[in-house]
Amino acid sequence: MTEAEKIQKEIYKRMTPAEKIQVMCDLYNTAYALKTAWIKQLHPDWTDNRINEEVREIFLNAQS
Repeated sequence: MTEAEKIQKEIYKRMTPAEKIQVMCDLYNTAYALKTAWIKQLHPDWTDNRINEEVREIFLNAQS
């Protein structure tokens, strides 16, 4: 484990559950925005509604 990873782990240990949930939500929203931008770049002719449907479908079917 690198020094940066050790520091990050310590930061997460000190966070409250609410702070951890906020980090999770921020990461999810960022991933959603990035996927939306990627789909928009792949299909510039699609409407925003069609892009949102596609991204929603991708996230609903995501496997861990």
